[in-house]
Amino acid sequence: MNAKELRGKSAAELTDELLKLRKEQFALRMQRATGQSPKPDQFTKVRRNIARLKTVQREQALDAAGGKK
Repeated sequence: MNAKELRGKSAAELTDELLKLRKEQFALRMQRATGQSPKPDQFTKVRRNIARLKTVQREQALDAAGGKK
């Protein structure tokens, strides 16, 4: 997932995607806590995707408000 793909989505789609990523992050934490060993790089990928998505949401919110950074 990259920022260009995310910028093309609506606010509702971004919210749904964020929810999906949060659930995936929770599932990874649960796997680690129960002794299963998920791939360590998955934690980083999910965390970065969440940050990327929240950045795009913030950009859209600022654009909707009419202001620039």
